[in-house]
Amino acid sequence: MDKRKSIGSEIRVLLVGVGAIGSEIAKLLLKKRNVKIVGAIDPDPNKAGKDLGTILGLEKPLGVTVLKGIENFDGEAEIAIHATTSFLSKAYSQILELIKHGLNVVSTCEELSYPYVVDKKLSQRIDEMARKYGVTVLGTGINPGFLMDTLVITLTAVCQDIKRIRVERVIDAAKRRLPFQRKIGAGLDIKVFREKIAKGEITGHVGLKQSIAMIANALGWRLDEIVEEPVEPIIAEKEVKSNFIVVKPEMVAGLSQKAHGIMNGEKVISLIFKAYIGAIEEYDSITIEGTPVIREKISPCVHGDAGTAAIIVNSIPKVINAPPGLKTMKDLQVPSAVLEDMRLHIKLKKPN
Repeated sequence: MDKRKSIGSEIRVLLVGVGAIGSEIAKLLLKKRNVKIVGAIDPDPNKAGKDLGTILGLEKPLGVTVLKGIENFDGEAEIAIHATTSFLSKAYSQILELIKHGLNVVSTCEELSYPYVVDKKLSQRIDEMARKYGVTVLGTGINPGFLMDTLVITLTAVCQDIKRIRVERVIDAAKRRLPFQRKIGAGLDIKVFREKIAKGEITGHVGLKQSIAMIANALGWRLDEIVEEPVEPIIAEKEVKSNFIVVKPEMVAGLSQKAHGIMNGEKVISLIFKAYIGAIEEYDSITIEGTPVIREKISPCVHGDAGTAAIIVNSIPKVINAPPGLKTMKDLQVPSAVLEDMRLHIKLKKPN
């Protein structure tokens, strides 16, 4: 059955996860034409049972009660927006449940952006199940999903040959949410920072490995390996602060992460991610050494939360239009904003 034939005048969306990012996505969906949120799921006892409008801080209720689990949803929808975790192992069972409900899925799960480098078996299982149920699954976001991979791949289109690629993203974490600032260890003593990194209590950015693998696959490069350098703290030289955290001199303001794609013993793809409170300049830069040389810089950098909400929502028609299976951003139509009626972007098959 063509998954697009049942779509009526509105695209019906199920939200799975109504945290900070899920809420941003929900608010953006409410601004779009011919899109309707028909369900919301979040196990948080402070959210389950409440109207989604209340959770989003709206003046009026939306008539959508937040449910505790996917199994509690008995409505009809075309697509699920999944925003619960960064890790494939935790998202896997949730994604399968959504597939079995016959739902296309767009997920913010960073490892799902190119999951084959995390777990081939789980990735293949998701792909098999999506094909069986005739739906499409995509992991995306601002990064990974766009800035450090899809945008890079797009820029390579004007190159005759390529020797090396270097991508750098620098963020002033003072402009981000408190959970993000905690995620990068802002305000910690250096020793405590290293202990939390070792225990996995600070994750930093998840996705550099996925972005490198996606770029290499798009270019047909067979990498020898992908090397992720140890996460390093960025130390404050003077007092810096956000609305939530004060960072004293010699304390951790944030972190720096680097990863490299190695081919024939050389670093052919290098990704650098820096996020810290007090960054003097924010930017996203891409340098492609080849013919011609490409140097692209966005300054200030694209805001992570706003950008992620946008690319998730803008990917809805692309995912519905795509063939069934597990897809990555390089497999879909060229990404673009959906500014008008979203229903107009759905490509229905002509009758036989």
